Amino acid sequence: MRTLGSAARTVTEFLVLWLISAVALMVIDAVMPGVELASTSAPGPLGSAPSALALALVFGLLSTVLWPLLLRAMLWVGPALLFLFAFVGSGLIMLLSVRILPVATAESATDIVILALLLSLVSSAVSGAIASRRDDTYRMMLVRRQRFRLRRKKLPDGASDRPGLLCIQIDGLGYKVLQRAMRSGVVPNLAAMVRDESHRLMPWHTDWSSQTGASQLGILHGSNHNVPAFRWYDKATKKVAVFSNPSDNAERERERASIPGLLADGGASRGNLFSGGAEDNVLVVSRMKGARMGGGGTGYADYFIDPASAVRTFIRLVAEVLREIRQAWHQRRRDIRPRVRRGGIYPLVRAFTTVVETDVVVAAVIGDIIKGRNVIYVDLVGYDEVSHHSGVERPETLAVLRKLDAEIGMIAAVAAQADRPYNIVVLSDHGQSQGETFSGRFGENLEALVLRECEADRPQPQHRRWLHHDKDIPDAGAQGRGAEGLGYATASLRSTPPPDRVTAPPEQPVVLASGNVGLVSFPLAAGRATMRWITEHHPSLLPALTTHPGVGFILVAREGKGSIVLGSHGSIEVDTGFVAGRNPLADFGPGTLERIRRTDGFDNVADIMINGRYWPDTGEIAAFEEQVGSHGGLGGPQTRPFLLYPAHLPEPPDELHGAEQVHRVLSGWRDLPAADARAGR
Repeated sequence: MRTLGSAARTVTEFLVLWLISAVALMVIDAVMPGVELASTSAPGPLGSAPSALALALVFGLLSTVLWPLLLRAMLWVGPALLFLFAFVGSGLIMLLSVRILPVATAESATDIVILALLLSLVSSAVSGAIASRRDDTYRMMLVRRQRFRLRRKKLPDGASDRPGLLCIQIDGLGYKVLQRAMRSGVVPNLAAMVRDESHRLMPWHTDWSSQTGASQLGILHGSNHNVPAFRWYDKATKKVAVFSNPSDNAERERERASIPGLLADGGASRGNLFSGGAEDNVLVVSRMKGARMGGGGTGYADYFIDPASAVRTFIRLVAEVLREIRQAWHQRRRDIRPRVRRGGIYPLVRAFTTVVETDVVVAAVIGDIIKGRNVIYVDLVGYDEVSHHSGVERPETLAVLRKLDAEIGMIAAVAAQADRPYNIVVLSDHGQSQGETFSGRFGENLEALVLRECEADRPQPQHRRWLHHDKDIPDAGAQGRGAEGLGYATASLRSTPPPDRVTAPPEQPVVLASGNVGLVSFPLAAGRATMRWITEHHPSLLPALTTHPGVGFILVAREGKGSIVLGSHGSIEVDTGFVAGRNPLADFGPGTLERIRRTDGFDNVADIMINGRYWPDTGEIAAFEEQVGSHGGLGGPQTRPFLLYPAHLPEPPDELHGAEQVHRVLSGWRDLPAADARAGR
């Protein structure tokens, strides 16, 4: 009965779409002077009805047959051009349709392309209207497409009995923010998982580097050792390593080749910085070097193989750009603070993450579920991106979170109907803390402060490039443009790759930023610079940093005595924990010294590690990047992400510290015997 009902629904949807497309052609014939349909002797507009019905049918059938071939021929273009070529492809199909069935004439090829575009827009609108009638219609459309392509394939041996593991990461969503969103009705699907007691919710604690690069490297590959921040200076190679660079991410994976990745056994990686050992990757930064944008390692092809998907995503992308422009204007008009500039290409970056990336990876995950993959890990980055520029719990940010919750609900519904059962785990990689930026509070950025105290020339913002944690962008008019989860977006949208070498004179320090963590490295110092070396060469630098009202504490090495954490009114020895004066870590909570001690042991720890100030009374920080909501260091909710897991799975430790522990927990759930993995289902 279910099969018959699905078939009847499919036939009904086809008939509705066909008839409305024919009506659209009749309307276009009436209002567009460059297009004319052949007409019968029937009175009025009904005379063109037979031609419209025939042309709509031929166009639909040809699109179904030829579109996949056209898409394969367009894989060499980037994602932005792919949208344009999608409409050109539709125009070619329409031109062929009128050649096969000469019931329409056009004055020019442009009119044919416009005709095809309008018809595609109508088809997309009708599909959306059909979907609005039932919450599961769009989901079932995706499922039917995937099952049609896989009709001759079988699930892996034993897959129908052994539950798979599906991990959905909501990038940047903090534990407390999620709890409030559950109470206020923003995330009804996630709230239902907890309220019906099928899932349990708990926080976990990030490392000092509270950002996606460190967290995903630890979660997916079992080790994030030697990762002090999103970007750091490697003295051995004289290069800046950055997690939005495919080459750097691939190198991080090679360094961990001896550790089995979370996704190594028949897994799939979707929208992540790393593959996790998976052979099947979509929008994974570490696999993008040399990949053809639009296909290959990026994974656009499977989604855009349906022209309706291209049109649907394009419409939503344009709407999101307009939405961002309106919301940014609204913030300025009402003088909402803190805020940052949101111009330039940021509206496109936001639309890419919240629309294109989400559409592509969600469709890929649905295909993975239908295929019965063993383990799936997907990163939904839209909330993190909008939080950086709008704020952690601003209305537009929560609206994005609500949409992601709906996507998760759709994925869960597909999993419930799949041939293979799935244990669904929802988690985040870090939280976010909010506040006025460092430069907004104090009138200069961290680089300017450090160079001034080192008696170097003041940087020229209109020419000098400030090294943000996810990409290099000019200071002027480019504040806070993007988040670390956007490696694939920046790789797609920028015209030139990021520089991998520092071009500043070697006598100048290299100053980098990752949220409210700053890194200062001295290329002239052999090995790690000590307090003595820094004081001899730049005597005013350390006092200026420790007494600055925007700096919480700094970490530096001492000759033969171990490293020390310095604050404005005291210090603490890293090895012994001995405190002199006021403990500079007092405001940052328990476990802070252990996090610092671990980072202090990294080979590439910066000569000076700077953690921005945290104001406990307001829960605010001052990020060294131009971001309203930020993360990357210590202070506030940025270090407390969440883990939402099925209640029947073995409980994790009461306190999960670090991404490597999360990897061990997820790996244990993945490898459970079949009986234990499905207990309570």
